[in-house]
Amino acid sequence: MASLMLHPDRALPAEPTTRGLARRIYDETAQLPIVGMHGHVEAQILADDAPFGDPAALLVTPDHYVTRMLYSQGVEPYRLGVRAAGDPEVAPREIWRTFCSHWPLFRGTPSRYWLEHELVEVFGVSSVPSPETADELFDAITSVLESPYFRPRALLDRFGIELIATTDPATSQLEHHAKLAADGLGERVVPTFRPDALTHLNRPTWVADVAELGRVAGHDTGSYEGYLAALRQRREAFIAAGALATDHGHLSTDTTRLSVEQAAAIYRDALQGTASAEAGHAFAGHMLHVMAGMSAEDGLVMQLHPGVLRDHHTASFDAYGPDRGWDIPVPTEYTRSLRPLLESYGMTPGFRLILFTVDETTYSRELAPIAGVYPSVRLGAPWWFLDSPHAMRRFREAATETAGFYNTSGFVDDTRAFASIPARHDLSRRIDAGYLGTLVAEHRLSEQEAVETAIDLAYTLPKAAYARR
Repeated sequence: MASLMLHPDRALPAEPTTRGLARRIYDETAQLPIVGMHGHVEAQILADDAPFGDPAALLVTPDHYVTRMLYSQGVEPYRLGVRAAGDPEVAPREIWRTFCSHWPLFRGTPSRYWLEHELVEVFGVSSVPSPETADELFDAITSVLESPYFRPRALLDRFGIELIATTDPATSQLEHHAKLAADGLGERVVPTFRPDALTHLNRPTWVADVAELGRVAGHDTGSYEGYLAALRQRREAFIAAGALATDHGHLSTDTTRLSVEQAAAIYRDALQGTASAEAGHAFAGHMLHVMAGMSAEDGLVMQLHPGVLRDHHTASFDAYGPDRGWDIPVPTEYTRSLRPLLESYGMTPGFRLILFTVDETTYSRELAPIAGVYPSVRLGAPWWFLDSPHAMRRFREAATETAGFYNTSGFVDDTRAFASIPARHDLSRRIDAGYLGTLVAEHRLSEQEAVETAIDLAYTLPKAAYARR
């Protein structure tokens, strides 16, 4: 029976000279603390510090990278624990068996890298997933999950996580963060302000969400003025809870600012259910501009994650809800769309904008030149469909010559899968070591410079990029 083994040089360059250089560079970063400034681990998991459930609930059902691959091969969602009303409930062991029987589907994917790392380094198992080994693996992982050393807070130490940011809706009352703060973890686990549900007014739940905003903030959101006041109040509450950043997921990067009168009129129409799709798009772009202004005032770092058409298959969204794997990238334009925002705040001391993309054609044409001149802008790490070995290398090759290393913000794992965090950061450090090793082999950097840069990319830059100004 095949054994699962992690090669010490995995994901490093194949050429022997460059590999040796990359290995030495990587060794200097491998044990650095993790600074995870953007992710989706829920604060409640860390606040409650309860044992994790079972292998399927931890590694399969919540990971849309895993589930979408299996959907693509005809596996019904309910067999993976993703259920719609009326779907049969499947036992965790059966979900795990389904996953293990489809293990070959992950060959060549980043999911394979992360999962292998988790199985070997986190759970200490060595059997390759398969129909024959599924039960053995399920029992071995379950035994680990039952250990007090595998509670969520214990994993912060085991994984070397110095700082982790959750992503929280703007209406969150942050009670889980309050508990963490009371337990002495308030500076280690911080919230991130996510206002998307309130700025995309064509969403079906927008009216209810705005009413909830008013209730939580103590402001009357029946007017545009009251809506802005409520958003400011929630930002203040997040800052008081330790937040360092905001996060904005938009389809486009339009930042055209409307007049107060135009914005107020669209807002009134939306409350009455009469705003058009075009008006909703204009309002969302306007609110990106407004949010940038608020960040310039209060110092929260602004993250922009555009270019994904959410819930591409409507029936699946209606049945299973969001974040289940049916989100697909679209081409994204930055230069013209961001110009209004950057005209207003791109040179403002204290403002910081971190740009992400799932459209890698923009790296050298738009994103690197923007970050290479505006002091407020940093480039985020390859994200979502691009957080893979080849795409990470392409990012460094395309962006570095124009933006350099120091106009980037370090790696973000962007994951709900808590146990995969060290695997994702490890892959990023290996790819950066390989790229830097290539520059040394080409006599473009000294090895000492490469080591210093690798340490900065893994640790120093994310702390600097997300520091409140």
